[in-house]
Amino acid sequence: MASLSDQNLFYYCLVSHFLLGPLTIIGLQFLQAPYGKHYRAGWGPTLSAPLAWFLMESPTIWLTLLILPFGQHRFNPKALTLISVYLFHYIHRTCIYPLRLRRTSVQRSKSANRVPILLALLAFCYNLLNAYLQTRWVSHYANYSELGNWLFWGRFLVGLRIFYWGMRMNVQSDMELLALKGNDGGYKIPKGGWFERVSCPNYFGEILEWFGWTFMTWSWAGFAFLLYTCANLVPRAHANHQWYLEKFGAYYPKSRKAVIPFVY
Repeated sequence: MASLSDQNLFYYCLVSHFLLGPLTIIGLQFLQAPYGKHYRAGWGPTLSAPLAWFLMESPTIWLTLLILPFGQHRFNPKALTLISVYLFHYIHRTCIYPLRLRRTSVQRSKSANRVPILLALLAFCYNLLNAYLQTRWVSHYANYSELGNWLFWGRFLVGLRIFYWGMRMNVQSDMELLALKGNDGGYKIPKGGWFERVSCPNYFGEILEWFGWTFMTWSWAGFAFLLYTCANLVPRAHANHQWYLEKFGAYYPKSRKAVIPFVY
């Protein structure tokens, strides 16, 4: 069983996670994270984008694997199945995506291929918090015995379907964006697939992933993660959408929404 101090740590981390969502929404009304399209000088030293992505996402793998063996459900097939889904996303995001990004970096402007160290550090700290909460819930605090197998696995399969659909959309959209980079490093209007409906299907896909994860885990930890994902990505998608409209003017399809098809 968990000690009282561990329970308190989990509780305060969970509350902090819920508070981060509103704070992030408020902050992004005044300031956009300075990377990619929105990169700007004045944020101090920078890292190459592939290295920054690798470093700031890495806690989702190594911290997860460090925490998992200390949970009371460390050998439970349900817990191991859930955490495998979580790791599946982050192995791609931490290891595979930076390699793909690196291949296109020679075609991008130097500024667009840089991430401020401060921003990477903030993301690193967030991933420490989130990896702890998701892993500790799945491996220790979840009560798998209160659910019948049919309910757990039924809910898992529905959530997994949503997660898979979202991850597929996220990965395909990211790859299409990378493929659009010309030899001059310039931006082009993305076309085809979900880009015909929204400017940022990669963000919509990631929101769907963590909606599916929340359904699979049926936990406050998963729900806090979903809310923060929306708080972070929806304003970013809006900023990207406005950037496209300003850059391409009348050439950019006016029917596209920012991130949620037919809605926003």
